[in-house]
Amino acid sequence: MNTLSQKIYIVVPAYNEASVISDVIKEIQAAGYRNIIVVDDGSGDNTYEKISRNDGVIPLKHFLNRGKGAAAKTGIEAAKMLGADVVITIDADGQHNPNDIEKMLEMIRQEYDVVLGSRLKNPAGMPKYKILHNHIGNLCVWALYGLWVTDSQSGFRAYSQKAISAIETKTDRYEYDSEVIREIYRNNLKFIEIPIEVRYTDYSMSKVHKMNLKNGLKTLIKMMISA
Repeated sequence: MNTLSQKIYIVVPAYNEASVISDVIKEIQAAGYRNIIVVDDGSGDNTYEKISRNDGVIPLKHFLNRGKGAAAKTGIEAAKMLGADVVITIDADGQHNPNDIEKMLEMIRQEYDVVLGSRLKNPAGMPKYKILHNHIGNLCVWALYGLWVTDSQSGFRAYSQKAISAIETKTDRYEYDSEVIREIYRNNLKFIEIPIEVRYTDYSMSKVHKMNLKNGLKTLIKMMISA
């Protein structure tokens, strides 16, 4: 399918990102994408107000914090209702470069069902402890779901219409990203990993809700329950 004929939606799950979300939206738009759905996952700040000020953006809101996975699923369901051919999920803290979206779309054009953005394909500048955490997470995903990927926790992904119709997940928080790997395996979806640029800033590294050892253990337990 030619990109010009595709209906591409960008889904951005957001939680307490009021200070950066407008910049993230503007950067996505500058990269050439107009169908943007931002889901405020019960933020305690004015994230939703900031989202709503951006022209051309579809703002959605959870009134309670349900988790990154739940926000991603809400955005994907909305995109499906709007007739999306391709859905891209991207983090709201500015770590990802929207210019990498085109590389993902190229893989979708080559008939891959899922494109996984991998930080571990080119980990330059990635803190060593994050590399270690990701390797541990990848091993857990492989042990539970039987599919090896280099970055099971990445939130920067592209899904074809076939993939968003086939993938069914049960979890709502960080384990969602890993559960998608199970669904790729279960549904025999054609997938590929591509290297992505990740920009670590003082802001993104300071986020208290990001994955840490405590959250990692909780995630592993939930993955085992849902496996």
